[in-house]
Amino acid sequence: MSIIKKYIGDLFITTRFYLVLGICIVLFIISFFYAPLFIVPQIAWYVILILLVIDYFFLFIMGKTPQVKRLMADRLSNSDENKITLQVINTMPFELYMEIIDELPVQFQKRDFVLYQHFKARQQKNIVYKVRPAERGEYYFGDIIVYVKSILGLLMRRHNIAAEVMVPVYPSFMQLRKYELLSKTTIQLEHGNKRMRKMGHSMEFEQIKEYVRGDDVRTINWKATARKSSLMVNNYTDEKSQQVYCLIDKGRLMKMPFGNLSLLDYAINSTLVLSNVCLQKQDKVGLITFANKIGTVLAADRKPIQRANILQLLYNQETQFLESDYEMLYLQIRSRIKQRSLLILFANFESLSGLKRQLNYLRSIAKHHLLMVIFFENTELKELSVIPATNLEEVYVKTIAEKFAFEKRLIVKELSKHGILSILTSPESLTVNTINKYLELKARQAI
Repeated sequence: MSIIKKYIGDLFITTRFYLVLGICIVLFIISFFYAPLFIVPQIAWYVILILLVIDYFFLFIMGKTPQVKRLMADRLSNSDENKITLQVINTMPFELYMEIIDELPVQFQKRDFVLYQHFKARQQKNIVYKVRPAERGEYYFGDIIVYVKSILGLLMRRHNIAAEVMVPVYPSFMQLRKYELLSKTTIQLEHGNKRMRKMGHSMEFEQIKEYVRGDDVRTINWKATARKSSLMVNNYTDEKSQQVYCLIDKGRLMKMPFGNLSLLDYAINSTLVLSNVCLQKQDKVGLITFANKIGTVLAADRKPIQRANILQLLYNQETQFLESDYEMLYLQIRSRIKQRSLLILFANFESLSGLKRQLNYLRSIAKHHLLMVIFFENTELKELSVIPATNLEEVYVKTIAEKFAFEKRLIVKELSKHGILSILTSPESLTVNTINKYLELKARQAI
C-alpha cells in the first residue's frame, strides 16, 4: 500500500498536460476530415507518451524529497509582524518548479497561502514571509507540503514534510524595543520634548555634605553642623521605588474589536510596555486583572524577572462576558496594597450612566491611592460624526455619533471633578499616551 501511495498516490496531472492533450485531440478531429494530416496527431501522441514517461522517471525514480525547514522564534508577538523563514534545498540534479504550502494556524484563516519558487540544480533558498497574529494563545503550525514539477511540467509530485509545532503568541513584546528610549526622557510628545515642573520637594535622603554657596538653607543639618563646626546640609535625591499597579478590566465591554484586536489586547500590550518603562525608572510594578471576580494578582516588585512574570501572566488572560465587579476590586486593593501607589486602570465606559454605577468605588480607591483611569474613544463613531450629512438618515446617524462622543468627554469631566486622573484615547495611541502620562507624573513627583 505504501508503494502505491509513493508511486501513484502522490502523482498529480498539471494543467499543461491537459492543454497538450487537448491540442492533440483537436488535431485528431481535424485529421478525420483531412486524412493526410492523420500522421501528425499520431506522432504528437507518441511524443506526449514518451515525455510523460521521462517526466515520471525524473520525478519518482530519480527524484528525492526536497529538504525544507521552518525557522521561526520560540514565541510570536501579538499584533506585530513576525518573520518566518522557510529554508528550502533542491536535492535533485536538475531544475525544478515548486509550489510550497505552509499549513498556517487556523487563527490566520489563510486557506490559499502558496509560495511559488523556481530552483536550479542543488540550489538552496531562504523564503521569508511575515504573519501578524490578532489574538493571544497557542498557534499550531502544520506540515509543509511541496508540489514539485520539472521543466517539462506535465506531471507533479507531492512531498509532505513533517513540521508540526505549537508556538505561543504572547502580548506585544516587540514594542518594548520601540518604546525603550522613551523611558529615558521626561516626556515624549508629537511636537517635541517638554520638561515638567515638579510639584514638591523630594525627601529621599542621599548624603550629608558641606554647605556651598547656592545650597538651600532649609536643608541645613544643625546636629551635623554642631559636630563639624561648619555648615553641613542634607542632600536629597529624587524618590525611587514607587509602586505602580496596572488594573486590567476583563469585562464584556473590553471585548469590543478595533483594528482586528480587542480592547483587552490593546490594554495588555500597553501594560507590558508600561511595566518595562516603570522598571527602567526603578519603580515597583504590579498587576491585577478582574471581571466579575478577581483574576491575576501580582505583587509589585522591581526585580529584573518581574517583566517576564508579567509577560507570562498576561499571556492567558481572556475577556469575560459579564459585568465587572468594582466593589470586589476596591476590597482587594484595600487588603493587598498597603502603600500609596499609582493605580492605572484600563477600562471602558461607553456612557455616563455606566460610569456612575462604578463611581463610588473609584472615589473610594482614589482616597488612598493616585488613581488614573484610561478608557477608549470609539474611533468609528468619531469618523461618523465628522462625515457631512447629505440626507435625513445620515443626519440622525451623525447626531447619535456626536452624542456618544460628547458623553465620553463628560466622563472625563466627571472623573476630574472627583480628583481622578483620566485619559481618553484611541486604541492605537493607547501605549504612547499612557507612557507620556506616567512620565509626566514621575517628573512632577506626583506619585
